Amino acid sequence: GGDGEPARCRAGGPHRGRDGVAGSGPPGLLLQAGGLLCYRHRHPPPAPPGPLRGPGMSRRAWGAGAAGAAALLLFPMVAPGDWVNEALFILYFSYLGQCWNILGGYAGQASLGHAAFFGIGAYTAAALHLHAGLSPFLGMWVGAALAAALSLLVGVLSFRFGLRGSYFLLMTLAFAEITRLVALHLDLLGGFQGLFIPFREDPVNFQFGSVTPYYYAALALAAFGCVVVLGLERSRLGKALMAIREDEDAAEALGVDAYRVKLQAFALSAALTALGGTFYAYRILHLHPDPVLGVEQSVEIILRPIIGGSGTVAGPVVGALLLGVLGALSRRVIPIGGYAGAQLILYGVLLVAVVLFMPQGASPVLARRLRGSRP
Repeated sequence: GGDGEPARCRAGGPHRGRDGVAGSGPPGLLLQAGGLLCYRHRHPPPAPPGPLRGPGMSRRAWGAGAAGAAALLLFPMVAPGDWVNEALFILYFSYLGQCWNILGGYAGQASLGHAAFFGIGAYTAAALHLHAGLSPFLGMWVGAALAAALSLLVGVLSFRFGLRGSYFLLMTLAFAEITRLVALHLDLLGGFQGLFIPFREDPVNFQFGSVTPYYYAALALAAFGCVVVLGLERSRLGKALMAIREDEDAAEALGVDAYRVKLQAFALSAALTALGGTFYAYRILHLHPDPVLGVEQSVEIILRPIIGGSGTVAGPVVGALLLGVLGALSRRVIPIGGYAGAQLILYGVLLVAVVLFMPQGASPVLARRLRGSRP
């Protein structure tokens, strides 16, 4: 269904602002997201319910999972290219949400600086490709390593001095803004004009003439993100992170090295986010510091796990699906979709509804529904 789609994203990209990408929406959404992060830190919701259990639940879950996987694999073969592109970015943002979820959801260290790691991955792979001829399949790992190293620097400065909650939030926000300003003044990265990646259809350089390969790449990223977070959740590191999230002082009293564990989570989250930035660079083919490294990009990443349910594997997936469907409807069905900022207004309404009626996020509510209990 997606054959013939030009390599540059047409309608379903992660942004809708300058240069075909977001980042120019109303600032109210940023304030809502930042306020919600601070509120969640001071008044954390009760722990979300555990995995679904019960007679026959495992068999039903496996059956539903297999059916869902088959539907995702077959979707590009039966759907129009525009819908494949919409689904592509739902999958893509579920992956980015999982990346943030490691630090913000499981470790409880809410960050507004993930745009920096996203942009580092995008710019590093693109610059190495354009200036050194390095394939983005190799450059992406350089970007991930650089993002991890810089996250350790920010983490040392933050955690060594005991920054938590809104103070850590502001530290990461400042780091992202510094990164944006540096990119704006570096000619190597295109400066104020941005960095343009010429399209030459070549799978070795992650450039395709159809949307379908990008869709399967996004599907692989989404699956990879879920596997990583699920493995983390069941590991000793994950249990230590969750202990820190619930009560850092108590966790340290029980022998958890909170400083080291938070640094590990920060580096892992940053490196994975940078990998997602490389995908963005070669799907959009134009990088500009304002939308790529701006705070709105961080908010876009954060909204999915917050709405779906942070600290859960399903949360970013559910959040990405809800926001993706809402965005598609606002552009294609609902009349207000033609007005500037309509999509972000709908996002804000959904965010407020989640804060008021589903403080744990949407996925725990769905889990309780599947159990047959009251929300």
